[in-house]
Amino acid sequence: MQTACEITATDPNSSARTGIIHTDHGPIQTPAFAPVASQGTVKALSHSMVQNLDAQLILVNAYHLYLRPGMDVIKKLGGVHSFISWPGPILSDSGGFQIYSLSPLTKVKKEGVEFSSHLDGTKIFLTPEDIIDIQRALGTDIMMLLDYFCPYPSSKKEAKQAAKITTEWAQRSKSHMQKKGSHHSQLLWGICQGGIYWDLRKQSIEELMAIDFDGYALGGLGIGEPKTQFMDMVEQSHSILPKEKPRYLMGIGYVKDILQAVESGIDFFDCVLPTRNARNGTLFTNSGKIVIKNKKYERDKRPIDEECSCYTCRNFSRAYLRHLYERQEISSSILNTIHNLHFYLDIFRKIRHSIQSNSFRRLKYSIMNKKEEGESV
Repeated sequence: MQTACEITATDPNSSARTGIIHTDHGPIQTPAFAPVASQGTVKALSHSMVQNLDAQLILVNAYHLYLRPGMDVIKKLGGVHSFISWPGPILSDSGGFQIYSLSPLTKVKKEGVEFSSHLDGTKIFLTPEDIIDIQRALGTDIMMLLDYFCPYPSSKKEAKQAAKITTEWAQRSKSHMQKKGSHHSQLLWGICQGGIYWDLRKQSIEELMAIDFDGYALGGLGIGEPKTQFMDMVEQSHSILPKEKPRYLMGIGYVKDILQAVESGIDFFDCVLPTRNARNGTLFTNSGKIVIKNKKYERDKRPIDEECSCYTCRNFSRAYLRHLYERQEISSSILNTIHNLHFYLDIFRKIRHSIQSNSFRRLKYSIMNKKEEGESV
C-alpha cells in the first residue's frame, strides 16, 4: 500500500504536477477536486449522477455525521461507505472549519473544543482523539486531524496560539492513531496553520513534518485576506513541503485561485462553490458567470454554455432553466448542479492533461484571459 502521492508528470515551466493518491477504495488522479457531501450526499444529486460526472471521491464532514445520524447508526450499518452506498474514496473533514463557522457556538480549550450543537444547543466536548475515533469508525480513506484557525484579520499573537494548539492536537492525533490503528489503510493528513504570517506557517509545517503525516493541508486561507498574501503563503509553503506527499489547499474554489495554486504544486482541492451556487441559480461557463434568474434569459434558446457537453447543456435552454428556477422546481437544483460540477471536474481533467502534455501555462492563460460576462469564477 502506497501512502504517498506517486508523481506521474511534472510541468517543465512551473511546479504543477500530476500524481496518484492510492487508497483502499481506488486511486485518485491529481490534481483532484472533491465535491462536498458533508451529510453523505452531494446536494441535489444522486451518487450515480456524481459518478457519471467522473468525480473520483467525495468529502464528508465528521462533525455533522457525528451529530446526525450518529456513530451508532453508521457503525451498525458497516461504516460510511456502506451506509451511504458510495464505492469510491471518501475524505472526511474533521470539524475544524466548524470551529470557525460556528464560532459563537464554540469554545476552544487546550484539551479540545466545546460545541453547542447548532441543532438543539446541546453541549458537546470533542478532543482531537475523539475526532480520530469518529473518523476511524466512519472508515473514510483520508482523515483530517482537528485543527484551529483564527478569522481574518487576527493578530500575530492570536495566529501563533492557534498554530500552537493545532500542532499539539496533531501530535495527540497521530499518537492516538498509532495506538488504536484503523480498520483498513486509512491515511491521516496534517493541517498547517499560521494565518498570513509566514514565519508561523513555516514553523507549523516543519512541526507537522516532524510528526510525519501521509499528506499535508494548508488551512485557514481564503477567508478574506488579500489575494497577494494568500498566494504568497501557498507559494512559500510549496518550497518546504515534502515533494512525495500530497498537498491539499482546503476550501478554495475560485478557478483562477485553483490554477495559480496548481502552478505552485498543490494537488488537492474541495469547495462548496459549484454546488451551492448552482442551487442559488449562478452557473459557471467558459465566458464567466450566468445568473439564470435574470429576465434577459427568459427567451434564450441557447444552452448554459455552448462549449459544454454536460447533460444539462445537451438538452435544455437557458429559458427553460430560468423557468425552473423561478418556479422553485427541484429539477432546477439538479440540472444546475450537474452543469456546475461538470464544469469544475472538466477543468481538472484539462489541468491534468495539460501538465502531462507540457501545456499547463497555455491552459492557465487561456482560462484567465477570457473575457467574461460576469464576475470571474
